[in-house]
Amino acid sequence: MPSISVFGAQWGDEGKGKIIDLLSRDVDFVVRYQGGANAGHTVIVGGEKYVLHLIPSGILHKGRVNVIGNGLAVDPLALMEEIQGLCERGVQVTGENLRLSRGAHVIFQHHRRADQLAERWLGEGRIGTTGRGMGPCYADKAARTGLRIGDLLEADRCRTRLQAALAEKNALFEKVHGEEALDLDTQLDIYMGLGDQLRPFVGDTGAEVRRAYDEGKSVLFEGAQGVMLDIDHGTYPFVTSSNTGTGGVPAGAAFPAQNIDRAIGIAKAYCTRVGEGPFPSEDHGAEGQAIREAGCEYGATTGRPRRCGWFDAVAVRYALELNGAESLVMTNLDVLSGFPELRAAVAYDCDGERLEDFPAFTPLERFSPIFESHPGWTEDITGVREFADLPPAAQSYVTWIEEIVGRPISMLSVGPSREQIIPRGL
Repeated sequence: MPSISVFGAQWGDEGKGKIIDLLSRDVDFVVRYQGGANAGHTVIVGGEKYVLHLIPSGILHKGRVNVIGNGLAVDPLALMEEIQGLCERGVQVTGENLRLSRGAHVIFQHHRRADQLAERWLGEGRIGTTGRGMGPCYADKAARTGLRIGDLLEADRCRTRLQAALAEKNALFEKVHGEEALDLDTQLDIYMGLGDQLRPFVGDTGAEVRRAYDEGKSVLFEGAQGVMLDIDHGTYPFVTSSNTGTGGVPAGAAFPAQNIDRAIGIAKAYCTRVGEGPFPSEDHGAEGQAIREAGCEYGATTGRPRRCGWFDAVAVRYALELNGAESLVMTNLDVLSGFPELRAAVAYDCDGERLEDFPAFTPLERFSPIFESHPGWTEDITGVREFADLPPAAQSYVTWIEEIVGRPISMLSVGPSREQIIPRGL
């Protein structure tokens, strides 16, 4: 198929980077359409670990064009550090294989500062952001006061727009938070200098991708955070600031919705969440801790320990239905080896009523999970490459999850490297 959308079907950190890396071998373009440097895609190649934040995972394959779409909020400093870090490790990054949309919004120092101050101000009401300026940048985008990558390339326009932005932000910093104002000329020197460094990568990426598709080239769209963190369809307000699923592609990549040929969801064999917010299937006891340690569940971007729990079939089924997914990729199946009994949330309870549909716009704190159990297995499965070679209990667990989410599981991951994959008909 010419175009595939791959999205996380949980609260993020589903192992999308590894799966996108695998699929990138067979496509021409890999396109990121939302989020920013608050995401972290981890890929292990030849024993080497790469953590990608803004640059699409296809950068590790020669001959692929990697696109940072207009739907992203881009910290130019973070992007240049990422480019330089890859080049130092021998990965080629040029204007030929990395393209940056002129329309992507810029995260400035004032966005990062506002993000961190807002979390401090909210206290116990904080939402658990990474403090990297995503929310304030997207807020300025919606308020039509933001600057885009293209603005960094035009001196007069950049000065005019940044001066107006800082007039508002500095008033907030000084009069509300008691912080020092940011100097306009210093900020201009920093960000216009970064704009000059990024100039070779900048273009109308939407037109480039549409033209490539019309010419018969294949396109892979990669999401950052999971669907349960979608600004419209996730567990609001404990969400990110963009549309994380397939619905984010048309706006965030300037690509027609009708030309998205396939959608594939990715979910772990269990469930995790970073930061604040409801998490129905979370395990607060020894088993949750055991999952965290077995799965090395610490944030690729922040290092924060992830909250861990059992597979939530209600949330995953909702994510797959919402995004029109034809199949599911299950990652981290190997992490469950050694648990005598596995559980999955198959429904929610609300005041004695059993609900199997996800309550999309109702505070999730009102609901408690209804678990069903499944026998576990003790065998190490990290070396298995055929489904039939998995322990019977592992095979049964996979088919059980297929039944309760209503989609086939087309691929299994049994370890962190790109070779530790069990295909099932993707």
